[in-house]
Amino acid sequence: MSNSGYNPEQPMIMHVDLNSAFASIEQQSRPLLRGKPVAIVNRRTEHTAIVTASYEAKARGVKVGMKFKEAALLAPGLIGIESDPDKYKFVYRKLLAIMSDYSPDVVMKSIDEGHIDFHKTVNQRQLVEIGYEIKRRLREEIGIAIRCNIGIGPNRFLAKTAAGLHKPDGLDIINAGNLRETYAAMKLTDLTGIAGHMQQRLNAVGIFTPLEFLDADRLVLQKIVFKSICGEQWYKRLRGWEVDDYLSTTKRVGRQYVLEDRNLKHSEILARLHNLCESVGYRLRKQNKVARGIYVYVKTDEHKYWHSCKMCQLPFYSDATINTLAQQLFFKAPSGIREIGMHVYGLSDNDDIQINLFNDQLMREQHLTDAIDGINKRFGERTVHSANTLKTSKEVKVKIPFGSTRYL
Repeated sequence: MSNSGYNPEQPMIMHVDLNSAFASIEQQSRPLLRGKPVAIVNRRTEHTAIVTASYEAKARGVKVGMKFKEAALLAPGLIGIESDPDKYKFVYRKLLAIMSDYSPDVVMKSIDEGHIDFHKTVNQRQLVEIGYEIKRRLREEIGIAIRCNIGIGPNRFLAKTAAGLHKPDGLDIINAGNLRETYAAMKLTDLTGIAGHMQQRLNAVGIFTPLEFLDADRLVLQKIVFKSICGEQWYKRLRGWEVDDYLSTTKRVGRQYVLEDRNLKHSEILARLHNLCESVGYRLRKQNKVARGIYVYVKTDEHKYWHSCKMCQLPFYSDATINTLAQQLFFKAPSGIREIGMHVYGLSDNDDIQINLFNDQLMREQHLTDAIDGINKRFGERTVHSANTLKTSKEVKVKIPFGSTRYL
């Protein structure tokens, strides 16, 4: 079949993806870990889930999300390391600085990956040459244990797809000339955005491979499979045309926590919820946002899910208000809790909340909140916090979100 309809332009998007980022960073900072199976966890217990694993561990069957106790059976001698956010933030900033040397149009999609758009850059060098230079600079400027995959394509989707073809330390290009050949060697779920449910919808109309997806009729995708403009977007995306050139807006800010002990008192659980509220409030204000909605949930030992939510007439953003609302909702939560979580939603820009001009109490609360934020920004999150959460800092630690860089 001809490549009619495929984007014929020279690929100008580069996707950079650090290999097993957290594990590699730990191996870089601790030379004795190099060459050994390493698993990064958020809590040092055998029942904790693995956040990421080194390639030595992955080679023995260790996977992200697996319980450490189960993973240790597959990889005897598996070393569990508690995550260290400060290290990962440092490497994130180094990676961003290196990528920004080649184009002003750089977007980090997560803490360990991002893309460079060369369309508006006057550049006489081949992107392959630049890609190998970035690999070299990562080794020289961060450390020899740091490797990355690089993909080059005509749009963001194909660049990311190319970056996943040969891990670890690969560099691949996808263009109109090798598009079909590349898809022919992949499974449907190898495509970013195609998981279980979406795979079933495609299978229902006879699409079982990436090539069949590529050759599918535009109207079938739009009217039958996706039943929305998403079908049209997938039709273009698969052919190398750009449909993902946008920055997503923050729709909610939240945190969750798995209780370290199933025998905690109710007051102790409330203190941990209070800790989450303080963290959410700080992150909300860092985005210069206010919220109108709040959502609280729990998961029980019996794997049941309970939630409660509330929309408020007036916007809020202070830790005290967020905690008050969350505690009110949490009052009806069931017993036997193993996980708690909350988020705020209905976000809008903080335009100094005009109602404060007419309410002395709200003005005082805003000034106090701004003063505390200033101290925490300068000396570190939770330098100043509620006395009620004093005993929770050791357990409820701030972790690095994989899928977002808005707090970095």
